[in-house]
Amino acid sequence: MPRLVLVIGNKNYSSWSLRPWLALRVAGLDFEELRIGLYQPDSREQILRHSPAGKVPILHDGDVTVWDSLAICEYAAELAPGAGLWPGDRAARAFARSISAEMHAGFAALRNALPMNLRISGARLAKRPSPEAQADIARITAIFEECRARHGAGGEFLFGRFTIADAMFAPVATRFRSYSVPLPPRSQSYADALCSLAPMREWIAAAVAEAERFPETEALVAPPS
Repeated sequence: MPRLVLVIGNKNYSSWSLRPWLALRVAGLDFEELRIGLYQPDSREQILRHSPAGKVPILHDGDVTVWDSLAICEYAAELAPGAGLWPGDRAARAFARSISAEMHAGFAALRNALPMNLRISGARLAKRPSPEAQADIARITAIFEECRARHGAGGEFLFGRFTIADAMFAPVATRFRSYSVPLPPRSQSYADALCSLAPMREWIAAAVAEAERFPETEALVAPPS
């Protein structure tokens, strides 16, 4: 039985849960997945049994509990040093950590305007994103372009091979696909590579099969013309 237990939320909507789940899978770490449906009457009570922060994701490793998505990814990098979850080059590693922290702490306008919803692909938003959300999209695209140009040689991902930075930006790649956000060719190729990754396909398939529907999220999509 796996010693690691990762507590996650709904796969269709919980972008924060996807990030460490993906890092753990790519690193080849064996873990048990415990899913708690969000926005249910007892959701918070269930989550509080695992962490006083009251949020997912949460990783249990015996007596060790880690309750933040980026912290869990860092813990996975320590458990599996051979997986290369951070770039080997010091300058590239510093850049990867910086953009991962930027994603972790920022882009609130984009999160609100384009919530993760893996059941849709190629949809249109019911209304134009705010200038703040458009600025977030432009900044993320600039990150993709710079990483691929400076550090992406020899692979499909931001730093060539998959790193924690890719795990942090994976939910954004799904948002761009869901809501038909146009990207430059190099950024589009990167987003496609992320969504085609075998663990990502596994997560997406499970997300599509989930029964929960959150109307406030579904209502953001314009009806077919």
